[in-house]
Amino acid sequence: MNMAMKEVDYEHPRADASGSVCATKHAWARVPQEPGPSERAALKEKIRHLLKEKNAVMVSHYYVHPDLQDLAEQTGGLVSDSLEMARFGRDHSARTLVVSGVRFMGETAKILSPEKRVLMPDLDATCSLDLGCPVGEFSAFCDAHPDRTVVVYANTSAAVKARSDWLVTSSCALDIVKALKDKGHKILWAPDRHLGAYIQRETGADMLMWNGACIVHNEFKAIELQSLMQQHPGAKVLVHPESPAEVVMLADAVGSTSGILKAAHEMDAKVFIVATDNGMMHKLRTLNPGKLFLEAPTSGNSATCKSCAHCPWMAMNSLADVARVLESGANEVQVDSAIIPRARLPIDRMLAFTSALKGGHDAGSLVPNIGAA
Repeated sequence: MNMAMKEVDYEHPRADASGSVCATKHAWARVPQEPGPSERAALKEKIRHLLKEKNAVMVSHYYVHPDLQDLAEQTGGLVSDSLEMARFGRDHSARTLVVSGVRFMGETAKILSPEKRVLMPDLDATCSLDLGCPVGEFSAFCDAHPDRTVVVYANTSAAVKARSDWLVTSSCALDIVKALKDKGHKILWAPDRHLGAYIQRETGADMLMWNGACIVHNEFKAIELQSLMQQHPGAKVLVHPESPAEVVMLADAVGSTSGILKAAHEMDAKVFIVATDNGMMHKLRTLNPGKLFLEAPTSGNSATCKSCAHCPWMAMNSLADVARVLESGANEVQVDSAIIPRARLPIDRMLAFTSALKGGHDAGSLVPNIGAA
């Protein structure tokens, strides 16, 4: 199938002593053709059949096409954030995982389930945060600051994870960084500077930032958001912390994808303005049929709209490719077996911490005092 190509600009930091120098680089994304109604129905039925035949389960991120979200849930799979997708795949009895998302999500699933076959609709679906944090440059940055505990966001390659001490997601980053701060750790953070700055403001931790940004969340505009808020004076504003500080400061709730879903459900409001990838709108509207959800602006004054609030790589996932990889076994995710144990270590630390926190235990006891063995 012929597909159009889309050029994508992203920020690629050069690792110097301060981590503050950026150069813009270019990548690309494929634009799948939207199937017609009859082809769409046939593809869904084919995927259902193949999932059973191949002993496979499908996990999808909130940002992919609504069809892929719905199909995952309808066939016993999951729609969630990257780490829950990987955990679900690890705990499920299926021998094959089909991960609809971007490359680092497939790698994380493989790290947690090395014995399973992990397939992706398109192995070229990547992430601007991952692209902007190549392991060679990042390792040199870490080597220049050996006194710092390395904390990386989930949106990174397996190789970068293997170079880290702790992994975090946007839902647990505040708790983990605060615990590290309380034990005397100085932190080297990567890759998203907006999320890192939000955590630093909230915790007061000593953090040295890698200078990356998500091309989706980086585009939200405070001045245009304020204008939209004036048009909807009763609206609540929900913001992902990968957004710029001036957008975060306008939020009624700041949170991860799951945090935004929780806030939308619990808040006593009928109208919400949402600053995250617009793939979230499907789940927000499905779970809250009596509420109105509006996209926060990425256009207007000073806007370039590189992504227009939707990740071009998430958009590469398609029904046709899910069917193709299930049928052929193509697009299997491979992670170097030599780095899997080291990449899993920061993930396991995070999972143990969040499990203890959820169970009401002292999660901070899992963080060593600085200088301790």
